[in-house]
Amino acid sequence: MRTTVHIKCTNVHIVTSATNRRRGPTDPDRRDRIARAAIAVVAEQGIRKLSHRTVAAKAGVPLGSTTYHFATLDDLLAAALDKAAERSVAELRAWEQALSPDADLATALADFVLASIAERRAETMAEYNLYALALHRAHLRTAAVAWDDALADVLCARTDELTGRMLGVLLCGLLMQAVLREDPLARNDIEAQLRRALS
Repeated sequence: MRTTVHIKCTNVHIVTSATNRRRGPTDPDRRDRIARAAIAVVAEQGIRKLSHRTVAAKAGVPLGSTTYHFATLDDLLAAALDKAAERSVAELRAWEQALSPDADLATALADFVLASIAERRAETMAEYNLYALALHRAHLRTAAVAWDDALADVLCARTDELTGRMLGVLLCGLLMQAVLREDPLARNDIEAQLRRALS
């Protein structure tokens, strides 16, 4: 009787160990996915609706997962801002690399602004909602400044350092104005400002 019990326990132990070995990490992308979901919540519902619960629902994860990866709402906001900056810079970098060497930069940048406030309006609004929070939350300022610097660096690749940084400030201002205004910015005005900055 003792031998039989021992064998059964051993078999159970072996099966459990094999299951654990097969399982491994079930969702290695979860932290990143939660940060992306936070941006989506801000884009769809606004910054006031951002909570661990709304983000968990959007990401399709248990509430405990959001609090495990981001203990406080400020941690979640910081991750969302980092992810928004990363995505914004990556999109601008891909846009710049796709331009021909002799492209008219003022025209191309005007196209980029218009696309950002048309096809990507919700995402652009979410990005600037998160960016503006840095005015009141000191722990977000480093990420916001790094975002500005990264955007300028991309533009410096097409101009010189001073012009690139000036274009970065202008681009941010134009995008923020565009999502705030009810009357759309005229394409001619956008391009004229960019062309003046490049002259």
